[in-house]
Amino acid sequence: MRIFVAITPPPKARHAALAAAEEAARELGGSVRWTKQENVHLTLKFLGEVPDEALESICDALKAACSTHAPFHARLKGLGAFPSPRRARVIWAGMDEGSQEISSLAASLEAALEPLGFRPEGHPYVPHATLGRVKGRPIIVDLSETSVSEGPVFRVGEAELTKSTLTPRGSIYETVEAFSLNGGEGATRGRGR
Repeated sequence: MRIFVAITPPPKARHAALAAAEEAARELGGSVRWTKQENVHLTLKFLGEVPDEALESICDALKAACSTHAPFHARLKGLGAFPSPRRARVIWAGMDEGSQEISSLAASLEAALEPLGFRPEGHPYVPHATLGRVKGRPIIVDLSETSVSEGPVFRVGEAELTKSTLTPRGSIYETVEAFSLNGGEGATRGRGR
């Protein structure tokens, strides 16, 4: 199965981020394929295709890593583009509140998963939620005057191991298991395990 670890902001935060990005990029017409609101998330670690038999050890590592972090508050704010606004291929929302905490959580997850054969990314972690992908060639987009101004502050209390199924209509995400921050009970909910 194709999996990643993520934080899913609440619907109001996802809606505000997408609305700001679509407004900023409205002159681009059909050159951007926007993420479905229900799929907006903050990836902590992409694991890729993994065999079913590896799932238990992955979940154990994630549970242990998440248990060392306290819940925190976060807010999506600011828009950007990868690799740059002058050669945009991905439009994203950044974070202001919670940025340090999410970066620390991502580093812990990466360290916990490395002994299982998942290599470190090799570049600094940038907390962001992908909002749209450019179709075809990179484009120039001016996001300097736009922000996710209505983005609410939300509480992050868990990280989710998410299964991604690719379809002709886009990706379908399903939570495999969720892991509480700050010790507690560890896994808070699970599906399929």
